[in-house]
Amino acid sequence: MNNRSSNDRPAVPDIRAAMGRGGMRPGRIEKASDPRRALTRLAMYLSPYRTTLAFVLVFVLAYILLGLLEPYLIGRAIDKYISARQIRGLSSLALLLFTAYLFDNGFQAASSWLMSRISQDALRRLRRDLFEHLQKLSIQFFDTHTAGELMSRLTNDIEAINQAVSQNVVSLVASVLSLIGIVIAMFILNAWLALSALLVVPIMFWFTQFVARYTRKGFRNLQQELGDINGVMEESISGQRVVKAFRRSETAIERFRASNQKVYAAGVYANTYALMLMPLTNVLGNFFVIVLVGLGGYLALQGLVTVGMIATFIAYAQNFIQPLRQLANMYNSIQAALAGAERVFEIIDTPAEVDNAADSPLPVPVKGEVHFADVSFGYLPNQPVIKHMTLDAKAGQTIALVGPTGAGKTTLINLLSRFYEIDAGRITIDGRDIRNVSKSDLRQKLGIVLQDTFLFADTVMENIRYGRLDATDEECIEAARLADADHFIRQLPQGYQTKLSERASNLSQGQRQLMSIARAVLSDPSILILDEATSSVDTRTEARIQKALLRLMEGRTSFVIAHRLSTIRDADNVIVINNGEIVEQGTHQQLLDAKGFFHHLYMSQFKGIAI
Repeated sequence: MNNRSSNDRPAVPDIRAAMGRGGMRPGRIEKASDPRRALTRLAMYLSPYRTTLAFVLVFVLAYILLGLLEPYLIGRAIDKYISARQIRGLSSLALLLFTAYLFDNGFQAASSWLMSRISQDALRRLRRDLFEHLQKLSIQFFDTHTAGELMSRLTNDIEAINQAVSQNVVSLVASVLSLIGIVIAMFILNAWLALSALLVVPIMFWFTQFVARYTRKGFRNLQQELGDINGVMEESISGQRVVKAFRRSETAIERFRASNQKVYAAGVYANTYALMLMPLTNVLGNFFVIVLVGLGGYLALQGLVTVGMIATFIAYAQNFIQPLRQLANMYNSIQAALAGAERVFEIIDTPAEVDNAADSPLPVPVKGEVHFADVSFGYLPNQPVIKHMTLDAKAGQTIALVGPTGAGKTTLINLLSRFYEIDAGRITIDGRDIRNVSKSDLRQKLGIVLQDTFLFADTVMENIRYGRLDATDEECIEAARLADADHFIRQLPQGYQTKLSERASNLSQGQRQLMSIARAVLSDPSILILDEATSSVDTRTEARIQKALLRLMEGRTSFVIAHRLSTIRDADNVIVINNGEIVEQGTHQQLLDAKGFFHHLYMSQFKGIAI
């Protein structure tokens, strides 16, 4: 079911106006970034793979140790074999060095392969948790978040995490362990050379911390702007008919350019600071080697160190700078991942739709007696849309809800469906307060046919089956027959197996509406809601849809929202709503004879009188 309708939509724009463009968007509110918490929660998704991670760590330690051994072997070759011109010993050491390099690369490949499998499974679970939680959120959440922003969480943010976890976790661990190992090895070989070499480290960490503060902020802003541009693109693409009909292509382009410029500015800001680390490490790396060559050469002249040891230290220096460079390269990705993780976890932490009566079903069978008792509701505090409303619908009756746009008609349906919870009063079905009924069971008893029908990019058969997933093909076909849709479906290229395009644009509005009715017939609801079900079709198609609707309404309590007042002549009771209050009610003829508000509405449709 879907609550979208044009009748009461002013209420939702009011929410968005109060909360800022795009609704109540977390990205719009500057919060203190908590990378440690985001990192801890990401680590929880890796915790089920402790055994495999232990193997990864063993492989990493193995190739780190081999990497520490290689410079030492080069120094030994210079001091013991090259200077003494011992070919046999040099050959044996060269073979040992080759074996070390071979196993070094083998362990690196094994650790990367295992980490790739772990990370992809962890991200699959994170993606699943995010999507499943989205399905549990209330309609109000989706009214205050754009589709583009939510798609950005599922795509851009998850991909940022993917880049960091799948490619950089092993590199990060290896870099840290390599740095520690190199420092220990250097101090074992010569403390003075080690101390002189490490002068560069505090400078490196100071610059890294300085850049990190601005980089994190930049990538958070970049992810937010990417969410905005996704929303702009999604709206423009899905609304192409409206864009072209009103000749607003240039407006759409200007909107996109403005959003694209913001993405550009945010990207430049973030990457400028992130990319500063690479040239910085190059400069410090060269300084590192200069210090070693100068001091090492002096000590060699004094006979305190050998040439081979200087060569070993220079190799260690290069190996020391390499992890620092990798950390600098990873910083870009890690900051984007942490910013993305914060945004993903903001959605996951959003409270799910509350159902205090999860195990409390409606009695069987449901008669369909509906009672609104002194009901009040507002989308925003102190701005009521429904005001102390009381109305009754007896079992099997057809209740028409009429009134000007924004009067509160669709809001009543939203409250009956528990898309929103009432602020005051009581709504009952067969005497049972709907707040004491599980939402799933309540909505199973309701059938809704909307003006804007949503069909999925699937076969005709599966779109009808959406009304009841355990229905057989024969039941789906019978539902289409009752909805007067069977004849046009059989004329489609593959009949019921015809694949519909996105939003079923290869069907007419009337055909989509008949399929929506077929879906409702299949669900066999006890209470039927028709929200402007025929307002956007021609008269001939309307007559066909009305015929199908009469079959569907037979024996069911029905609520009909209609702007075409001529279509509700046979309603048992017409409820006239204005500004959230019932101003009149009675049969169609009684209200015309009364010559009140309804009469004014009715005549305005034929004489062009302003309401």
